[in-house]
Amino acid sequence: MQKDLDIMESKLNALEASSDDKYQKSMIGALKGIVENQRHLVDEFEHLKKAIDLLTLQIFKVEKGFHSG
Repeated sequence: MQKDLDIMESKLNALEASSDDKYQKSMIGALKGIVENQRHLVDEFEHLKKAIDLLTLQIFKVEKGFHSG
């Protein structure tokens, strides 16, 4: 997903650089904002996945200790 967002941002940067129209530039700016927000959401999702993995690992450790002790 990050790679797709990077590609999209690169394309938007190229469009912005080649555009002379103010309306197009403002629309491209809005799209770049959406891409940046999407990137932030993907990063947060990755953090949540790591937290869930760590929590799951701790649960297994507690269960293992409970059953063996």
